[in-house]
Amino acid sequence: MHRRRKQEDPGAPKWMVTFSDLMTLILVFFILLFSMSVVDAQKFKAIADSFQQREILDFMPSAIEFENPNQGEEGQDKDPLEETETEEIPESEPIDQDEDNMDQLLAEVNEYLETNELQENISATRDDRGVVLVLQERTLFESAEADLLPEAEPFLAKVGTLLGAVPNLVKVEGHTDSRPISTPRFPSNWELSGARASSVIRFLIENNQLDPTRFSSIGYGETRPTVPNTTVENLAKNRRVVIVISDPSHDGADTF
Repeated sequence: MHRRRKQEDPGAPKWMVTFSDLMTLILVFFILLFSMSVVDAQKFKAIADSFQQREILDFMPSAIEFENPNQGEEGQDKDPLEETETEEIPESEPIDQDEDNMDQLLAEVNEYLETNELQENISATRDDRGVVLVLQERTLFESAEADLLPEAEPFLAKVGTLLGAVPNLVKVEGHTDSRPISTPRFPSNWELSGARASSVIRFLIENNQLDPTRFSSIGYGETRPTVPNTTVENLAKNRRVVIVISDPSHDGADTF
């Protein structure tokens, strides 16, 4: 008798093994992509805050923007009033009031000179030191002298009234032309220019009861001409007394 052979189960085709492995890998790949696309918002915010707290990055704002900037660490909205109290309000840039005040002062000085008919004797300009009044020698002194002329006193008294109306410090400068001088009283132009500046200050203080501590004088001699000393007209322009109503914001305005 022949034994009956047991029929073997052929099972699944061999290609199914490869196919199932491929599908498993694809499924794992998509799961991995999905897990990477989901970010823990709280952990992400904590990382961003840690970068903002680093001193080396204090000068740079965070490049990371949040959908709800008022949302706290616990996922709850902060009180807008509470946030306003804790945030620093940027300071606005200071307005340069001194500059405006000096421009206004110049306008008032020119108006004063025009009203009192002093423009022929005094010119007013503005530079970084303040408001500058220029008085020519011919209206103040005789040649090679430092005593004020009688006709100079009336308009100098008006200048004193003008200076009494402002609190600024005042610097009086004496200037000469390049021609040398050698007299027993004035061995050089240094002494002459300094004496002329002192004469003007003395008159202003004594006749207008001004505070002497506001004033200073200096003689520059021929060292600071406004024009070359080449003609008679230019020589006359360089012989002058300059009154500087100092700008409080100018470096050195309070020290001469």
